[in-house]
Amino acid sequence: MTVASRSVPSWRDVFAEACVGALSLLLPVWCAGCDAPDTVLCAPCRELLAPRARRRAIEADVPVFSAVEFAGVPARVIRAFKEDGRTALARPLGAALAVAVAAASAHADAPAAIVPIPSSRRAFRRRGYEIAALLARRGGLQPLAALTATGTAGDQRGLGRVERARNVVGSLRAHGVEGRDVIVVDDVVTTGATLGEAARALSAGGARVVAAATVAATPRHAR
Repeated sequence: MTVASRSVPSWRDVFAEACVGALSLLLPVWCAGCDAPDTVLCAPCRELLAPRARRRAIEADVPVFSAVEFAGVPARVIRAFKEDGRTALARPLGAALAVAVAAASAHADAPAAIVPIPSSRRAFRRRGYEIAALLARRGGLQPLAALTATGTAGDQRGLGRVERARNVVGSLRAHGVEGRDVIVVDDVVTTGATLGEAARALSAGGARVVAAATVAATPRHAR
């Protein structure tokens, strides 16, 4: 009788598995997309985050490209990153943002600066990190901090299209972009009010806003 050979794990593999097991007891993790245990993001949920850049329509005269739809697993993952402080998710989400930026770059005549939407002061104090800038860095991009929040905008959640647009008017200022092509980046586009305000501020600062890119877009804005 032939006995099938079996590879013997190295001491490094055994040690690594023991460490993972110990950490899972001390700091249990679960999949942000489906709650599967012992993983930040399981393989099936990673598949559902596979980016496919699509152009989105907003009222501002700026083409917007988004990698995934803000629904189901992608929406859960983005919420976990933003609201639960699960910054390990910034890498797969940043990779999706990079795909959207690549599609947006086709509209630039020259290499464009990547300008993230800044978090509000209240949101930054609550989270301790800038959402869009962190996603850009984890996606291998080099964000330019050219926008500053003035603190005049309130929470956008629960507001309609018109109210969102009014809420963000004058809420951003741009600096250091005169004569530059820029691509605005953010995590999610809903009505496009924030991206529109960013485009206004950057244009007022002398930049040419060639496009915008986001990780996700709400379904009603897909085109």
